[in-house]
Amino acid sequence: MAAAPCVPVHIVTGFLGSGKTTLIHSLIEQKPVDEKWAILVNEFGQIGIDQAMFETRDDVVVKGLPGGCLCCQLAFVLQAALVNLLARSKPDRVIIEPSGLGHPAGLLDLLRGEAFQDVVEVQDIIATLDPRRLDEARVREHDTFQDQLHMADAIAITMGDQASAAQHQQAQEFIDGLWPPRKWVHTVEAGGLPVALLLGSGQARQEQQPAMPQAHQALAASPSLEGAFFDFPPPPGQPQQQTASALGYTSTGLRWHPTERFDLDRLAMYLSELPSSARVKGVFHTADGWKQLNRAEGALSVASSAWRQDSRLEVITPESVEHSELLSTLHAKLNHAKLSPSGARLS
Repeated sequence: MAAAPCVPVHIVTGFLGSGKTTLIHSLIEQKPVDEKWAILVNEFGQIGIDQAMFETRDDVVVKGLPGGCLCCQLAFVLQAALVNLLARSKPDRVIIEPSGLGHPAGLLDLLRGEAFQDVVEVQDIIATLDPRRLDEARVREHDTFQDQLHMADAIAITMGDQASAAQHQQAQEFIDGLWPPRKWVHTVEAGGLPVALLLGSGQARQEQQPAMPQAHQALAASPSLEGAFFDFPPPPGQPQQQTASALGYTSTGLRWHPTERFDLDRLAMYLSELPSSARVKGVFHTADGWKQLNRAEGALSVASSAWRQDSRLEVITPESVEHSELLSTLHAKLNHAKLSPSGARLS
């Protein structure tokens, strides 16, 4: 009896706010009808927002792994989750989205290790690059940002419509300086990344890759045994909060009972007032229905959401930002954005 073929595993990496989840959504919309996919989404934050941004489908299984870096802190959780997914869901293809602060080295070691030998095959690693981030020394010089791009087999240039011609030129020069040359570089337009680039990818490069930075090695020395995703929402009027710091960033996640509703206009205004360096993602029950709010590089987008479990918000800031002070101000404003049970503004 012939051995079962290895399941192709695709890693979509990239720094905070570079459009990884949006890119994966575009690939799902082009998915071959005869394939079943599994998506593993890791978030640096404690609450888990990205999982809430995927619609429920019979042919796409989504598993969220929040609460730390998948490549070091949550390696044990990833192994258990992937074994479970492969056995129960039997997907034809797996896409793994590490956190924007995730370093791919530990993830590759796990996928190429004994547990998954002859079970999965790591395909070309795709890195997303927002050209505007090269203007930020704090990001450009970050070890993880550099290594994500150096380890990638291919690069998807995202947020291109928000970047200037000079920023695009700078990004191209940066990519041209990488060695060996990438298999492909594609600027993502409105239609997303062509799924043929994913389906036609080959095995990821096996040659020497950058070592995991010391900051990640320290996290790997004290791994988390489980993510901080909660099955039950907090009681009405008692929002739940989780805060953690690592790798030069601080993250706070907030959750509210699903019956609590918010004024969408006030939410959008308050989140837009946060510092431009803050990465913000949320799913809220509003007077206009359930909405996704996504803010990267100071630009806020709003879309409908199929999520109904609870309202939740994740705010990630560089350690240089006074996170506790920002959070205190945000709490007051979010209370101001709440609606009474009758739908009226509370203040």
